Amino acid sequence: MKIKTESLILDLIERTRQNINQVEQLSQLTEKELNKKKNQVTWSILECIEHLNLYGEFYIPEIEQKIEQSKTDPDQLFKSGVLGNYFAKSMLPSKKMRKIKTFKDKNPNGRKLNKRTLKRFLEQQKQILELLNKSRKINLNKTKTAISISKLLKLKLGNTFRVLIYHNQRHIEQAKTQLNKGTIHKVYKNSRLVSN
Repeated sequence: MKIKTESLILDLIERTRQNINQVEQLSQLTEKELNKKKNQVTWSILECIEHLNLYGEFYIPEIEQKIEQSKTDPDQLFKSGVLGNYFAKSMLPSKKMRKIKTFKDKNPNGRKLNKRTLKRFLEQQKQILELLNKSRKINLNKTKTAISISKLLKLKLGNTFRVLIYHNQRHIEQAKTQLNKGTIHKVYKNSRLVSN
């Protein structure tokens, strides 16, 4: 995949803003609704968002450090490469999302969570927006980051942003299915979360 670097950054900024809007809408629910689960295996809305917070705790400092250390000049084109593109695309939400096994340290199942989980997520998204803006000054092809599954494997910064932000989208969609599956029966007429 090849894309103008500025187009990629603008797309990721827009996706992050959408993620912020979706989670701000989720915050209208009560803590009881946010913690409701179909069964002990499935995640509640708050568990979905906590899962994202756990990944943010790894990726945000990693991205920030690599941006600060980078001595590169920006490139007009971002070329994702085969592996990075595969990782990123596998995170995108779709109607038939295949399940991906979660690492134990990133599994929030059974944690006692409250609305601070949503607040933490929103704070992380503001940091991501700042990092996307800072990334305009460096090369997204040559600057590389470690990934959460292996510090030996490196991804181009452009792909790391894609993986992180697409992954956020994926689990926000998962959280919203709790509303659509009838786990939460209250319909918010002025909300885009539930379609009538």
